[in-house]
Amino acid sequence: TSITIIGTNAWICCEAGVVIVALDEPTKPRVVRVLGPDLLRKPRAVEAQFRYAFVLDDRGLQVLDITQPDNPVSAASLPLGDARSLYVARSYAYVAAGKNGLVIVDVENPAQPRVDQVYTAGGVINDARDVKLGITYTSQFAYVADGHNGLRVIQLTSPETPGNAGFNVRPQPMLVASWPAPEEGEILCVAEGVDRDRAIDEAGNQLAVFGRVGARPLNLAEQRKLYLQAGGRPWTVVDPRRDWTIEDAVDRELQLQRQLQQFYGPSEPVLR
Repeated sequence: TSITIIGTNAWICCEAGVVIVALDEPTKPRVVRVLGPDLLRKPRAVEAQFRYAFVLDDRGLQVLDITQPDNPVSAASLPLGDARSLYVARSYAYVAAGKNGLVIVDVENPAQPRVDQVYTAGGVINDARDVKLGITYTSQFAYVADGHNGLRVIQLTSPETPGNAGFNVRPQPMLVASWPAPEEGEILCVAEGVDRDRAIDEAGNQLAVFGRVGARPLNLAEQRKLYLQAGGRPWTVVDPRRDWTIEDAVDRELQLQRQLQQFYGPSEPVLR
């Protein structure tokens, strides 16, 4: 059905499920793993971002933890109807959902995806087959292959969008252009543009030349030292709260320290 390259692996959607094929030796491809119907049911599209893969299947959006790339595990599931294709950008997944138009899913916490918006431009986008994103100047656009309706151009953000100068901007979709296919044809897919600022792939292979002599991006092993513990588990953080009902300042700080120790493990007390 589709192929998505994640690092040096090809994730192939087919009748068997998702077949992960290693392409580190292009002339000797080999099957690494088959994610069958116990995990994915008739998958049709895959996107990956950092430690997670997002897969559309008959049930909707499936989120897989790929911290260990050769051993994906289920992290979450979100029911979606008629989901055909998707594109993940920053903290949102954009799903071409057929008769349901463009479904925007909040994946800031990949383990807890939720539908943020469903956009049909008043019902005119009703055959969405594919979606890709692109940025022109400071505005972000979604290009939707809307089947028998043709190509749709949806502006997601603009300089007037609240928080547009930040990283995680909530989209405000607005249909700005349509192009019907000639000869009563159908638009079924949209090509993906080149990510100009991408330095490496998911396997740590350098993709771009840096401007400084001798400079290079971190490879995969170096990256993993930043976000994985020695045993392979990701580093996480806790957000403790001071109990301001405790009047004594030392007791209050000791209570805060105990919260940290419960999360990170025992250590030498800071306060005596």
